[in-house]
Amino acid sequence: MIDGSDILAAAAACHGFLQAAADADWSAAVPGLDFTVASVVAHAANGPLWYALDLWGGPGDDAAFDLKVSADAANAALLVSLRSAACACAASVDAAPASTRGFHPAGAADPSGFAAMACDELLVHTDDAARGLGLRFAPDQELAGRVLARLFPWHDPGDDPWQALLWANGRTDLPGRERQADWTWHCAPLADWDGRAPAQP
Repeated sequence: MIDGSDILAAAAACHGFLQAAADADWSAAVPGLDFTVASVVAHAANGPLWYALDLWGGPGDDAAFDLKVSADAANAALLVSLRSAACACAASVDAAPASTRGFHPAGAADPSGFAAMACDELLVHTDDAARGLGLRFAPDQELAGRVLARLFPWHDPGDDPWQALLWANGRTDLPGRERQADWTWHCAPLADWDGRAPAQP
C-alpha cells in the first residue's frame, strides 16, 4: 500500500534531480505540453499541497481553499515549495484513518489514493521538466510499479514499470499498447475497483 513514506521517497528523487538542474533555464517549454519547466514544477508541487487538505474535506467538493504555488518564483523557491508540499501531504496521509475519504474528480480517494496521486504528480511532472531541459529522469522502478498498481490496476507493469507509468499517464508510447490519450486514475479504495479497465472515450 502507498503511504507517506512513498511520497517522501518520490519527493526526494524529484528534488534531487531538479536541484542538480536548478541553474538551467526553467523558462524552456516542455515538449508536447502547455507548460514551461518552471510551471510544470509548480504544478507538481500544487498536487501534493492540494491533496494534503482535500483528504480531510470529505467526498464532496465543498471546500473553499484557493492555494497555488507561483510559477513565477525563483527556481530555488519552487524546489522548497515542492519539498514542503510533499512533506505536508505525507504527514496528512499518515495521520488519516484508513476510512477517510476526500474529494477528487476521479473518485472519493482514501489515504493511499491521495498518496499515490501525489507520487504520480511528482514523478511524472518531474519527467516533464526533464524533457523540457533535455535530460532524462529515471526514478526507482519499484516505487513506479507501486504507483501504477494503485492508480492503474488494470495495466500490466511489464519489464519497465517506470515506462509503463509514463505510458499510463499518456506521456509515451509502448510497443503493442494503445496510446493513452484520455486516461484516468482509480484513486478510490482498491476494494471498490470492479476489476475492469475503464473505457477510453
